[in-house]
Order: sequence, then structure tokens, then C-alpha cells
Amino acid sequence: MATTSSTTSSDVRLPRGANEALTPLPDAARVFGWHDHAALWFSLGVGLLVMQIGAYLVPAVGTRDAVFAIVLGSCIGAGLLAWTARLGCQSGLASAGLMHATYGSAFARLPVVLNIVQLIGWTTFEIVIMREGTQAIAKQAFGLAWDGPLGIALTTALWGAVLLALLAGSMVKLVRRFVSRFGLPLVVLSLVWLTWQFAAQLHAKGFEAFWSRAGDGSMGMFGALDLVIAMPVSWLPLVADYARHGRRSGKGLGGAFGGTWIGYLLANVWCYALGVMVVSVAEPGANLVAALLLAQGGLVALGLILVDELDNAYGDVYSGSVSAHSLQPKWSVRRWGLCLAVACIALALVLPMHSLEPFLLLLSSVFVPLYGVILGRLGTSAAVTPATSRVDWLAAGIWIVGIGVYHASAKWAPQFGSALPTLALTFALAWSTRATTAGGRSALAQSRG
Repeated sequence: MATTSSTTSSDVRLPRGANEALTPLPDAARVFGWHDHAALWFSLGVGLLVMQIGAYLVPAVGTRDAVFAIVLGSCIGAGLLAWTARLGCQSGLASAGLMHATYGSAFARLPVVLNIVQLIGWTTFEIVIMREGTQAIAKQAFGLAWDGPLGIALTTALWGAVLLALLAGSMVKLVRRFVSRFGLPLVVLSLVWLTWQFAAQLHAKGFEAFWSRAGDGSMGMFGALDLVIAMPVSWLPLVADYARHGRRSGKGLGGAFGGTWIGYLLANVWCYALGVMVVSVAEPGANLVAALLLAQGGLVALGLILVDELDNAYGDVYSGSVSAHSLQPKWSVRRWGLCLAVACIALALVLPMHSLEPFLLLLSSVFVPLYGVILGRLGTSAAVTPATSRVDWLAAGIWIVGIGVYHASAKWAPQFGSALPTLALTFALAWSTRATTAGGRSALAQSRG
């Protein structure tokens, strides 16, 4: 029987007028294989912000503890990311769809809106990072001072224009034709080159002194783990938006789970470790970008990393557009993406983004318990079978309690971290109560206005 269908900005064929974010993606539209997942999440895992956090760990906990925290925290964080990716791939739902399935169609709008707000903030922050990196390259290579009002406007407009051009196309084609085939090899080469350069400097200074460097005690091991886990956890509200495009045939480490876990794990460990190496050989108080530029070939390598940073901005704003489409499906994902990108470009010109970073991290903290509940309710089920109620008050209550536990842990027991205790508590509560809310089934393939 023929059905009327429409093609969305992501090459997804759905019934005309359907809410793309809340409708399971049909198998025919799933094209991502293991390599696509791995390439995407390796690319998204590479970033200057990750290196900067790695550089912060060494003075606080010392080299050995920093390396231990990086490896263990990355394994845990990437595992949570991969688990969510598996859930998105199995259900075919975007992140907003998983929130609806867990919290009810009405209450889910609250975390969806919070997600949009944080993604606008992080996209703006990424534009600022790319702008400042461009200014540093211009000054180092050509002696140009682009840190004035005109230089800020031009560099912001430059990266903003590229971002808009990418959003005007297809996300699926971008990942499969550019990220997998061209972007990934270039980023890997830049990381290999920088690692070789700073490893040689470490060898010249003496590896034993580097390895035995002690921390100043300003952070404990659990605090360091918390900081490492924070990066992959910050991607939890986005991963299903991409994993739903994966083919369901992959099992074990061969599908969305394995590709996401291995890709992000390698990138996270590598970038954190590179930050540790850079801070260990740079002059005290040196800026990380300046230290990278001073390395032989650092100009080219940093330029490639900045180009890859564009993937992060694109990933944020695309996911934000999918979430916004779930609230107002009359606007397509592409149209929402272009509008959100324009807003982020404007915000990058006027907001003091570095002073807003603590606010963004605070806002991100609500998503740790949010996904503890989602994984507890849906992550161990064979299929997503949401209740028909508009509000799942029990799930909502566990989430709110989790937010309180997160901030209470940070204030009164910082030595134990916040992310892991909160995730464990909310997951356990959601898993143990899932049977009490399993009554009824609801078709998420309905269009919601």
C-alpha cells in the first residue's frame, strides 16, 4: 500500500507531517556502519577544551594519578555514551524521543528545552574557541593582530559562515563522505605529529621526572575522575540523534555501541594525555594554544584541530535543531539548525563566553541524573515501550532528587566526585521502579504539535 512521505534534512523518509524527533527511524533509512560511528565520535571527542582539562589535571593530582584517572574515566564515560548510542540505535529514536519515552510527553519538554539552551551555549563557546585559535595562528604566522573589534567580527563571521554552509546540507552525507573519509585521517595525523613532538621534548627532559611528578593536593582521585567523565557525559543528550541512523545488524562491538565506545574512548584518552604532555614541557603559566603553536609543525596541526573543532559546533547545533523540531515540528530540522546557528553567531559576538563557562557546566549537571533515569528505565529493556501518561511523576521525581544529590555531593563530599554517585543512584532507583510504570504502550510515531 503506497503511503505519502516526505524527505527531511537528514535524508529520513517519514510520513508527511510526522515529528521526525519523536518518530522511530525506519530500517531503510539507517546507513551508518561501525566505521561511521567510530569516525564521528573520534572526531567529536577531539578538541582543545579536552586538552586544556588534561593540562589542568597534572598540577592537581600528579602525572601517575592523572593518567589513571584519564584511562579509567574515559572507559566509564565512553561506555555510558555507547550504552545510550545502543539505545538510540535499537529504538530508532532521537534524544527527545527517549526523553518522551521516559518522562511522559508533557514533562519531557522541560529537559528538551534545557538541552536546547545548553547546546546553544556550547555552540557559541565552540565558535569563540575557533575564533581565538584563528587569532593566535594569525598572530604567530603573519604578525596580524586580530583581537580588536573588527578582527573579532571577521573571524566570528568566517567560522559562522562555514557552520551555516554545513547545516544547509545533509548530516548523513557529511559524516559518511567528509568526516569518515577525509576529516578523520587529517585529525589523526595532526594528533600523531603533536604527540611525537611533545614526547620528544619529554624524553629530552627526562621521562622519570615527568612520571614521578606529584600533585599539589588541590584535587582528589575521585574529583579527577569526575572531571574526565564530564566530557563524554556532556555528549549524552546528543548521541541518540546520530546513533538512530545506525544499522541494527551490528552486534557486540560491531555496531553503534562498539563504534561509539571505541571512537570516543581513543579520542578522549589521546587528547587528555596530550594536554598532560603539553603542560609538562611548557613554561609555567603558558597558554595551551601558544604551546601548541611553538611546537615544530604546530601551526599546521593546530589548524587541522581547529577545523575539527567545527565538528563539535556542528554536532551541538544539529542536535539542538532536532530537539527544537520535537517541540515545533512545523519547522524542519534544517530550518531550525540554520536559525540556531545564526543565534549562536550573534551571541559569540556579544557574550563574555569565558565567564559563562561555569554556568554552562552547571547547566550540564542536570543531564547526569537525567540519563541515569533514562538508562535505568530503557537501557535494560528489549524494546522501548513508554507509558501513555503525559507525566511520569516517579521518573521526574528521581531526576529532581538526582540533581540535588549531584550538587550536595559537590559541596559536602567533593572527594568522592559527583557524577558517578549520582549516576549510580538514579540508575538504581529508575531500574528498581521501572515495572511500576510499564503499563500501557504508546506509539511514538505520532505527530505532536
